[in-house]
Parts: sequence; C-alpha cells; structure tokens
Amino acid sequence: MVSRVPDLLENQVASCPRCANSLVIRIKGSHRKVFALGLAALILQGVSCFFPFMAIDVEGISQQVALIDVLIVFFYFNKAALASLLLLTIIFLPAFYLMGLMTLFAMARNSAASPTYPGDSPWVKRLFRFVFCIERWLLVDIFFIGALISIIKMASLSDISIGKAFWTYFVFALLVVKCSRTADRYWLCTCLFAPVSTANVQPGDSHLTGNHLVCFLCNQINPATDKNLDTLTYCQRCHFRLFPYNPGKSIQLTTAVLMTSMIFYFPANLYPMMYTTSFGDTDGSTIMDGVLLLWKLGSYPVALVILTASIILPMTKMLILVHLLCSQRRREEVSFQVVLERLKLYRFIEVIGRWSMIDVFVVAILTALVQFGELMRVTPGRAVFYFALVVIFTLLSTCLLITNSYLVLSFLTDKTGHASTFS
Repeated sequence: MVSRVPDLLENQVASCPRCANSLVIRIKGSHRKVFALGLAALILQGVSCFFPFMAIDVEGISQQVALIDVLIVFFYFNKAALASLLLLTIIFLPAFYLMGLMTLFAMARNSAASPTYPGDSPWVKRLFRFVFCIERWLLVDIFFIGALISIIKMASLSDISIGKAFWTYFVFALLVVKCSRTADRYWLCTCLFAPVSTANVQPGDSHLTGNHLVCFLCNQINPATDKNLDTLTYCQRCHFRLFPYNPGKSIQLTTAVLMTSMIFYFPANLYPMMYTTSFGDTDGSTIMDGVLLLWKLGSYPVALVILTASIILPMTKMLILVHLLCSQRRREEVSFQVVLERLKLYRFIEVIGRWSMIDVFVVAILTALVQFGELMRVTPGRAVFYFALVVIFTLLSTCLLITNSYLVLSFLTDKTGHASTFS
C-alpha cells in the first residue's frame, strides 16, 4: 500500500499504518559511520587472511592454519564449486561490498551540497545494483559461529589454540554487520539519483491498482499504464529489473526451486557430511551422527545449535514456504490478521535462511585444521555439496516468492521532488 511519509529527522522511523512494518529509518551521520566502519573492516580482513587463525595439537604433533587455508581447502578435494562459494561469501563479496558501499556514500556526500546527481552515470547505477544485490550473500557472521562450533567440537579430542586472526575476524564480522545496518539507503538514493516523477500514483494505491511497478533495490515507484505494464522492464532510476505482479508465475517458479531444494535435502542428510580417519580407520558421519556424537560427549549447546541450523531450520523454512504457496494458490478471502501472520512468517524465513550454512563452514574448518595423515584426518563428504545446494535453493525460492507477489517497500516522489511517499 502506498503511504505518505513526512520529512524525517535523523534517528526517526516511519512505519506502515497498515502492517506497522518499518518503511524508512533515518540514521544520523550514516555516511561517516559507513566510511569509518568499512575502512576498519577492510584492514581487519587483511590481517585475518594471513595471520594464524587457529592451531591444533594431536599426540605432540601441531598444525596451524590461516583463514585463507580454511577457504581454499575444498580445492584439494576436487570440490571447486564449494571452495569458490566459500571464497566469494567470506572474502571477496564482503570486500567488494564494503569498498562499493564506501564509494557510493562518498559520492552521495559530495553531491549533497551540489545540484548534480552522480547516479545519472551508468557505472554508478551498475555499482549501486551490485552492492545491494550481494548484501544478502555476506556470510561472515555465520562463518564465525561455525568457527566457534569447530573449536568446541575439537576441544574434547585435542588441544586447540586460537590465533590472532580469529579475534580480528570476530571484530571484522561485527563491523560488516554494523556497516550494513548503518547504511541509510533512503538518504543514499535521494543524494545519488535525480528525482523521478511518479505521475498519478497516489497514497492508498497498491499493486492491485495496476498503475505502477516497484523497484526492489532503490524502492522507486515506476508509473505504468495498462498498455505498458507488461513491457516496463527496468527501473527508471537505478535500471534494476522490474517484476510485474504475477502470482501465477510466482507460484510456478517458487514451487520448482523449492522442490529442487527438497530433492537435495535427502542426500544431504543420508550421505556422510565428513569422514574422520583415526589411526588408519575411516568413519563417515552424517549430520545427525555429528549431533548424536556431540550429545554423547556432553557438548549439549553445540549439538543443539547444529541440530537447529542443519535439521530444524531447513525443514521449517521449506514447510513455511509450502504453506505460503498453498495459501497463495487457493486465492481465498482471509482476514487482515491472517495476512499479517503470513507476512511475519515470510519475514521470519528471510532471517533464518542463511544460518543453515553453519554446518558447511564447520566441515571446511575441520578439514583444513585436522590433517595428520593416518593418525587423524578429516575430509569432506558428498553431503556438503548437497547441503550447500539446499541452502542456496531455499534462499532463491524465498526471493522468487516475493518477487512477483509485491510484499515490498517502494518510494513515491511527490510534486516537490522529494521522495517522501512509500508503498
């Protein structure tokens, strides 16, 4: 629903009058905070990559690894796809995200006092799209939790010591999360891009009105008519792809991707997640085997974390997606309270979806750390690849469900040229 939002002061929040969801959060000194946090995070990331991350001692034989060793370990076991995924989500994408975000806010700060709009340049639009498209794929916080679980998991079997890079990476993960939270996208879009007319779109209109399309990235409302509604392809402000309201297409695409994730979920739980070699004997362990072993060893909190992240969360997310798809397919008349409950379910699975990657990171850390030949060795199993696919496809199904259903926020520019209305 399109809603009129007044001019906000710093640290003020505007909420939807219908569902109470936050529409705009103004952050005081956002550009200064982004630059300071981003620069500090990049420095700490460089330190974390090359200094010792952690070390292990087994029967008098010690071995230490750096962060970069953990991330490229899958290359040595012919799992280039998983190694590339780890390198992207833990090293490259966070670095590109921070540098791109700092660049955008620097340009926005310089243009705030001038009549020019740097967002008119095609390369600035491409940079804006890149930065905010990769934001949801930053998994640095999840990787750190995986490192903690690995330490607790191995502490009962050997001596574990934590290196300097472990603590610098901890601070780096905190700074990345904080930087993304302090980025005021409303202020950024206002300073980067020239105001765009929204024609006859008025407060109270919705996707059912059929007079506009919403950009999911910059939240611009793009006016449309019945004639060009199906041909309007790109946002007139940031040139991001526009998606017309199409529940039928949403159901088909989401169902297909969700079924794919369900298919991969079975081998992810049936095949071994990793193989452990001890004194020449090799045993494979599934996800549930690892949970039971940790429980027997008395590591109850870690066992519950692995059980929740690897078993309960993926199943919960898939069941909620099935429920939402069935509800959307029935097209039944429901009360407003039921609609709000479905919105809350969707926002819940958006938050929990990423955390299932914990088990993949645990296997990566243990594989890099425990390499003592026939004395003790950990190698990744076939289930790691399938489980990573489950997480990726459930994330994609969540995106596809929302893309053509229009549960989004969007800007509406008024006649004075200020982006002060939202949908």
